[in-house]
Amino acid sequence: MNQATEVVSRKQIWSWALYDWANSTFATTVIAGFFPLFFKQYWSAGADAVQSTFKLGMANSVASIVVAVSAPLLGALADRTRNKKRFLAGFAALGILMTAALYAVAKGDYLSAAALYVLATVGFSGSVLFYDSLLVSVAKPEESDRVSALGYALGYLGGGLLFTINVLMTLHPEWFGLADAAMGVRLSFLLVAVWWAVFSLPLLRNVHEPPAAKAVDGESGAWLSALHELRHTLSKLQNERNIWMFLIGYWLYIDGVDTIVRMAVDYGLSLGFPSSALITALLITQFVGFPAAIAYGRLGEKLGTKRGILLGLVIYVGVTIYGYFMDSPTEFYVLAMVIGLVQGGVQALSRSFYSRLIPKENAAEFFGFYNMLGKFAAVIGPTLMGAVAVLTGSSRTAILSIAILLIAGGALLTRVRESH
Repeated sequence: MNQATEVVSRKQIWSWALYDWANSTFATTVIAGFFPLFFKQYWSAGADAVQSTFKLGMANSVASIVVAVSAPLLGALADRTRNKKRFLAGFAALGILMTAALYAVAKGDYLSAAALYVLATVGFSGSVLFYDSLLVSVAKPEESDRVSALGYALGYLGGGLLFTINVLMTLHPEWFGLADAAMGVRLSFLLVAVWWAVFSLPLLRNVHEPPAAKAVDGESGAWLSALHELRHTLSKLQNERNIWMFLIGYWLYIDGVDTIVRMAVDYGLSLGFPSSALITALLITQFVGFPAAIAYGRLGEKLGTKRGILLGLVIYVGVTIYGYFMDSPTEFYVLAMVIGLVQGGVQALSRSFYSRLIPKENAAEFFGFYNMLGKFAAVIGPTLMGAVAVLTGSSRTAILSIAILLIAGGALLTRVRESH
């Protein structure tokens, strides 16, 4: 590779990775941070706490189901028409506009807040499908671990930086000339939208798509071709033991990983830890995750991608055991640090591992299945935790049950052959 080509390649890689920096602010500030809190205390002010929790859960479920059901077909359509970037831009625009609109939702108007949140989450999740599928266009197989990890690392850093600013806006609104903490939260939604839009531009400008696998005539022809290709891929998957075994294993262990992430705050509250400690723990995970994801990408190249994932799963099993014995906010900070060390690594190596298993010309379609399972993740885990908690009367025993998913998923992964 000559120097000019190398420069173009590096530019594409960094432009691609910056989209993680762009959209992770939505995942951190909106999904994990402020929306659940604001939905309960501001948009559902005066409502029963159980009912507001139910409404928030329904909003998350509707968004996940919409993306999960449509992801494989959208992926097939993007592959047929060479429109990954256009689809990414469309979904990102939806997410950006709906996030910005949350600023204008009045106190008590939980229906508008929930509707905008569902649409914003669909935009966020849909754009990630096409972002993931572009990995095979910007990275050679031997560097996909490092490139995938770079994306996650920038996501942790970007998400953490803006979230820190947003937290300060709510804790000290007078520093920013704001009237109160509620205005700080509302303005945070606008900042997320602007950040997301600005840092999406490098990918849209600099990342080149490969030619479409097949030419199609017109919009109806594209949809028919996509449906035909989706049926073909589904039948092909039946004979691709390596791919479907990875997908099942991934679904199980990423369900465990996502459950730990999503239930950590709830678990901390059940142990009586203050909400300030939980926000601090979230920030620790973000900033530890930045260098750790980069280091994990290097580890995947040295140790092997599959071994790197398995190492992360072993550490996660240790997290569930540590969580069982945890008694203080300080120990919760340690837990957050350990999660930060491996969370991005497991996610990044899983994405790069899968990218080497699938045919490059059908990347978006195959990543449609990958993201479909990602959207259905954290379904078994919370149910398992809830059932165990009810049967045993102990939240501590419930957290241990997640180890079952991690071990089962890891066991299937050991049976998957590595490519390249």
